[in-house]
Amino acid sequence: MTRFRLFAWALLATLVQPSAWAQTAPAQAERPSEQVDKLFEKMDRTISPGCAVAAMKDGKILYERGYGMADLDHNVPITPVTVFHVASMSKQFTAAVIVMLAQERKLSLDDDVRKYVPELPDFGVPITIRQLVYHTSGLRDQWGLLGLAGWRYSLDLITDDDVLSIMSRQKDLNFPPGSKHMYCNTGYTLLAQVVKRVSGQSFREFTTSRIFQPLGMKNTHFRDDHAEIVKDMAYGYVPAKDTFRIGITNFDTVGATSLLTTVEDLALWDENFYNPRVGGPGMIKQMLEPGQLSNGEQLHYAYGLVIGKYRGLPTVDHAGGDAGYRSDMIRFPDQHFTAACLCNLAASNPSELTRKVAEIYLAKDMTPPDKADAGPEKTVQLPPEKLTPKVRRT
Repeated sequence: MTRFRLFAWALLATLVQPSAWAQTAPAQAERPSEQVDKLFEKMDRTISPGCAVAAMKDGKILYERGYGMADLDHNVPITPVTVFHVASMSKQFTAAVIVMLAQERKLSLDDDVRKYVPELPDFGVPITIRQLVYHTSGLRDQWGLLGLAGWRYSLDLITDDDVLSIMSRQKDLNFPPGSKHMYCNTGYTLLAQVVKRVSGQSFREFTTSRIFQPLGMKNTHFRDDHAEIVKDMAYGYVPAKDTFRIGITNFDTVGATSLLTTVEDLALWDENFYNPRVGGPGMIKQMLEPGQLSNGEQLHYAYGLVIGKYRGLPTVDHAGGDAGYRSDMIRFPDQHFTAACLCNLAASNPSELTRKVAEIYLAKDMTPPDKADAGPEKTVQLPPEKLTPKVRRT
């Protein structure tokens, strides 16, 4: 009987021991959130600026997190509610309120801009609001002109009045309106002036009352006062050998830039493209309509948005960059998926990061990487602080 008991206990011990298969079984595949964290691991330090990211699907945020520091002076970390300057991502909001005013018949997209901004010189041909939207106006870009006139980008204060003053002295255009597409910040600064003069409100007030408040975007506004205190704001930084230097904007100019927002607030705006609570389906349809040149050539640029493809999937996108800030939000409308990334480091590449985030969540829907699948040809855009030194002064 004793031998039988010993045998039974030995057999039981064998059964409850982990099997050789269990001991050598491959580890479980990483969760999407863990894969996203790996993309940002170099920034995920207390001695580096970084980014906030959000992945959105079907109207919900699947994953959001901050990496790195919003304020290196005071050891403030980046979180999903950190406020960033998003530079040219601002343009889609400027275009949206222009469409709203057109829907209300307070202006026509084919109006001559000088009807609302008579300070603009008469170049002998009309420049329409629509051409400002599509970057086909032929106007010269404000940043290059201001640099030629002596303004030091991000050091000297730049106001709307400064932009209007320098544009009022222009004698010619880069090309006849409608004949070419050339990215032009001036056009969106002028669009904000149109909104201000048609609505009777400041651009900040109008966009807040018509977009941000109705959507519950509580941490979003157009900054028209460079000296105001903004809670939870990230400072911009530029690399300086083995450390960083502060690189912030010094703007009292809006429309082309100067939107402050968070990845959480951008999720509310993104969902408006599927279930429009602001502007209605008509505004959304108009905003996604690509432009066309006078020769019939179709553009990829719509209303502050770029229509393209990535790895076989249709996309709607716009990036931004000013001083030490970089930003991108890319939407995959057929999958009801969006990735947003806001950074406070000039050396970061949020456009690359948002696409890598999308690859994690949409891998099964994407085709293999292929040059033919890269979408529209992208224009190389230098930040203004690097563009100005390359322009010959006269």
